[in-house]
Order: sequence, then C-alpha cells, then structure tokens
Amino acid sequence: MKEFKTSRESRLSITELMLPSHSNFSGKIHGGYILNLMDQIAFACASKHSRSYCVTASVNKVDFLNPIEVGELVTLKASINYTGRTSMVVGVRVESENITSGKKKHCNSSYFTMVAKDEDGNSKPVPGLIINNEDGIRRFARSMQRKAEAFSRTKKFDESQFQMQEHLEVLAKENVQLALK
Repeated sequence: MKEFKTSRESRLSITELMLPSHSNFSGKIHGGYILNLMDQIAFACASKHSRSYCVTASVNKVDFLNPIEVGELVTLKASINYTGRTSMVVGVRVESENITSGKKKHCNSSYFTMVAKDEDGNSKPVPGLIINNEDGIRRFARSMQRKAEAFSRTKKFDESQFQMQEHLEVLAKENVQLALK
C-alpha cells in the first residue's frame, strides 16, 4: 500500500435519476434517501483511498439547501479532504440538474468521517494525503478545525463537565419553559 496518495486517486462521482419511489409526502426527494446515497459514496471514496473496508464514524453538518424534484438528475461528488492515522474526512457535494432546462442546483455539502478497518474489525492505518494546491490545504485545514471544534463541544457538554448555570441566561431567551425541581 502507498504511504501517501492524492485526493484525485480516490475521487468519485455518481449520477442517478430521481424517481417517484424516492420522494416524500410533499413530492420532493426524501432527505433520508439522499443521506443514504451520500453515505454510500463516502464509503466508496474512503475504501478506495485506504484499500480497506470502512465505517462511518460521524457526519458533520448536513444542510439541505435546495429541494430535489422527481425527474432530476442528482450527482454526488466525493473526495478525501483529510487523513488522520486511521480516519479520513470525505467531502461530499450533491447537485441536482433539471434535465429539460439544464439548470443545476447545489443541494447539499457534508463531511463524513470514515474509519478504515482490518479483517478483525480493528481500526487500521490509512495512507496520508498528498496536497498539491491551495484548495487542498484549505480543505485539510478546515477539516482540522472541525475536528477541534467537535472535540471541544463534546468535552464542554460532557455530563461530568457541564455547568448548568452558564446556560440559564441564554435559555431564558429561547422558546423553552424551565420547570426545574
């Protein structure tokens, strides 16, 4: 296995026609269906980079920016943005295209943390990432920042670390009624 690889070596793209069976009650494509496709392409991209079976460890921020209509083509693009020792961050972008007008919409971008596994289910090392342009540095640095923020957030709201008094003033401004005993 290579010690380092470029993101181009594992970059993937898939396009699928959105059918009525993929829609929700409002006639738009169901978000859960899109998340499933996103997870599949993230798995494929991470597996291609690591040459290993991979599992999804986390998904960072999924915002549905634009609805997807039945009959549109949906293209998902995935690339490795970050590599740790055994994990990778896969950036996934979702675009839809109206096949009659040609109009394209950015529908979603998200970041999947994938972990490579060996035959026994243990985490295993992955090739590092060769970065060869400014965009690659930006994506890697952004992934590092998200990782640090997630760790800080987890620690701050850990049951043993949580300080309720720090949050009561903020909660008073929200649509919540406290009934503490």
